[in-house]
Amino acid sequence: MTPEHPMPTLHDIFAARPHVYRHLKPTPLYYYAGLSELVGAEVWVKHENHHPVGAFKVRGGLNLAAQLTEAERRGGLFTASTGNHGQSIAFAAKVNGLKATIAVPEGANPGKVAAMRGLGAEVICHGPDFDTAREWIMEVAAARGGRFVSPTEEPLICGVGTYGLEIVEALPEVETIIVPVGAGSGACGTSIAAKSINPKIQVIAAQSAQAPAMQLSWQSGELVTADMKTFAEGVATRVPFANTQRIMRHYLDDFILVDDADIKKAMLLMMEHTHNLTEGAGGIPLAAALQLKDRLAGQKIVLILCGGNLSLAKLRRILAE
Repeated sequence: MTPEHPMPTLHDIFAARPHVYRHLKPTPLYYYAGLSELVGAEVWVKHENHHPVGAFKVRGGLNLAAQLTEAERRGGLFTASTGNHGQSIAFAAKVNGLKATIAVPEGANPGKVAAMRGLGAEVICHGPDFDTAREWIMEVAAARGGRFVSPTEEPLICGVGTYGLEIVEALPEVETIIVPVGAGSGACGTSIAAKSINPKIQVIAAQSAQAPAMQLSWQSGELVTADMKTFAEGVATRVPFANTQRIMRHYLDDFILVDDADIKKAMLLMMEHTHNLTEGAGGIPLAAALQLKDRLAGQKIVLILCGGNLSLAKLRRILAE
């Protein structure tokens, strides 16, 4: 029986920082009085929406691209995405002089697709959802001799974990961090960084109740596939990922579900109080905080505004509702 591959560590996240900060700056962490009053806690927001591609995942793409072999650089990068992961890989490929090919589900966020193409990536629409696109592009990468990038690879986790370090450095007294989950790289990177520095920090993950595969898997200890009917493409996962599940089970304090209707309300509250465009996944931490008000009362908490890539069409629909 082969021993399990060791999990990423705080050391790996520190090692990612030069690759990330060669192209990016640390993002702001701001206190909001209005959100604090709503939640009954001291609420801070980590603005990962302030990156050039509007979402946290770009950190991971930069860390991965910096570690490619020459053969991998020649073959180019291939991945599947609902948008933010794809933009991360497209951005990392552009600044490193690589070719990127990205499969997206049919009906993907048009703004995110345009952004990927604007960064020079080839974007191909394939299948009804992320998992169908992912399975197809893996075969394309193998046929073309390219490097397929799964959204939960360790260099990605360690790259995004750098924002966890920024939180603890800027607010050492933080008591709880709430992070949304799609594939899980953000929750893994955040929890490794925060809990390795201070095990008393609570890290709570949250996902849409209309796409609960990752939460059900974490809760049961087994990989569980589930229906995916959420409007929030950043957390639209139907099939769980084994490696992020393993890390989350080791580090997370809790993992909850929030309803899509509550996510939409939270998005509008985030936009009202922070004056920042907030995509579906970015509204989940506030929806979770409001659901956990009694438990969080009086604490210093950080909500991860993971991205601001909300289409105008979707914004209009949410406002109309």
